[in-house]
Amino acid sequence: MLSGFTKLCKGLAVILIGGHVVVQLLPTSVTYLALIPARTIPFGWNLITAGYIEQSVHGVVVSTLGLLFMGKLLEPIWGSKEFLKFIFIVNFLTSVCVFITAIALYYLTMQEKYLYMPLSGFHGVLAGFLVGIKQIVPDQELYLLKIKVKVKIYVARSFKSIWHKTLSSWEFPLHTFYDASYAMQWLPSLMLLLSIAISFFTPESATYLPTLIFGTYIGWIYLRYLQRKPESKLRGDPSEDFAFSTFFPEFLRYCSVSF
Repeated sequence: MLSGFTKLCKGLAVILIGGHVVVQLLPTSVTYLALIPARTIPFGWNLITAGYIEQSVHGVVVSTLGLLFMGKLLEPIWGSKEFLKFIFIVNFLTSVCVFITAIALYYLTMQEKYLYMPLSGFHGVLAGFLVGIKQIVPDQELYLLKIKVKVKIYVARSFKSIWHKTLSSWEFPLHTFYDASYAMQWLPSLMLLLSIAISFFTPESATYLPTLIFGTYIGWIYLRYLQRKPESKLRGDPSEDFAFSTFFPEFLRYCSVSF
């Protein structure tokens, strides 16, 4: 569980940690590295760099762990080149969409905070990774989710004696307790639902919610229509199990069928 991380994921993790250290030591660097809509022109490079800059400790911890563990699952299946390509495209296009959204919110509300709030973080790519996991779950065994546990069984023989037996190093696949494949397919939807719910109680939801929404949607668009399949020489995944409507419960799917 804690081993087997790929070299690429470790390298990207170093970049995330390094970016966090830089903005902590040099706070003014946020102006040049994070996405600040009013300054994106002429600082256009922040459409790329913003995704690799975490401004908070909990942000860099979550992003680094998410990258390592989800990358451990996805990179061997996609290949290093495709994995890196996915990260770059999802990160860049998510930043573009967030930039456009911030400008639109400014013109709708005339509040300058939408122009000058520093937006950054790897969570858009992590949202895209969840879509990737949703895609591969029906066809892959998630050995990553095996749990090693030690079981202690206590059986009361009498009021004075207790029989004790330890069963150690047993492996229980997660699907022993519930259908992991079914649960994993709903991760992107549950993540967005929880994020939207939290946004009603947090004043700074604009700093993360658009990134999560666009990261999820762009990740799906790329995997659905653009990802090249070397084994079939085709692009995308046209299967019904990966249609946009599968992100929604049955009673809502007719609303999304046009996508």
